[in-house]
Amino acid sequence: MKKYLITGLLIWIPLSITFMVLAWIVGSLDQIIEWLPNGLQPRHAIGFNIPGAGLLVGVLIVFTTGLIAANVIGQKLVRYWEALLARIPVVKSLYYGVKQVSDTLFSSTGQAFRKALLVQYPRHGSWTIAFLTGTPGGDAAHHLRGEHVSVYVPTTPNPTSGFFLMMPKDEVIELDMSVDEALKYIISMGVVAPPARAAQPRSALLTE
Repeated sequence: MKKYLITGLLIWIPLSITFMVLAWIVGSLDQIIEWLPNGLQPRHAIGFNIPGAGLLVGVLIVFTTGLIAANVIGQKLVRYWEALLARIPVVKSLYYGVKQVSDTLFSSTGQAFRKALLVQYPRHGSWTIAFLTGTPGGDAAHHLRGEHVSVYVPTTPNPTSGFFLMMPKDEVIELDMSVDEALKYIISMGVVAPPARAAQPRSALLTE
């Protein structure tokens, strides 16, 4: 009986968690419908809400925004909008800070979160997974001797929190592991290990 209960749990736990996460995402996006005029909201047009309508509206808004911003007129509108935000003290700092991070993370030519690393943290002899985010900049780079890299060390099992470290380049090891595989490894607390591959020679960082 214990064996069958454990087998059943191993099937239902992942399904339940996946369903709850998806339901939360869809429910949150459905709040977008509240922004629409009453005449365009499903409950006023057909008498009831349509689950997932907010997700479709959200995707449509993002796609339309990208379509508009891709042409000359759209780019001028974006520049005008950013110039307007630049005049608001607090909003300027928040907007440009988030924009710089998002531009770096989602840039096709950027190195941020493109490589999984093996680093010694929080002490010498203890190893953990980290992600390459770039190289040190600003005044901090002037105080570091030798080549350094910037890395993000996520926490387990929640990788959205973690630590930013600047480490000597020769003290980090680039792994033959995709970012997705590394994230699964971290979230599972080491239970779900990536598939074993043949050992590869250690490659130099930031040379691509």
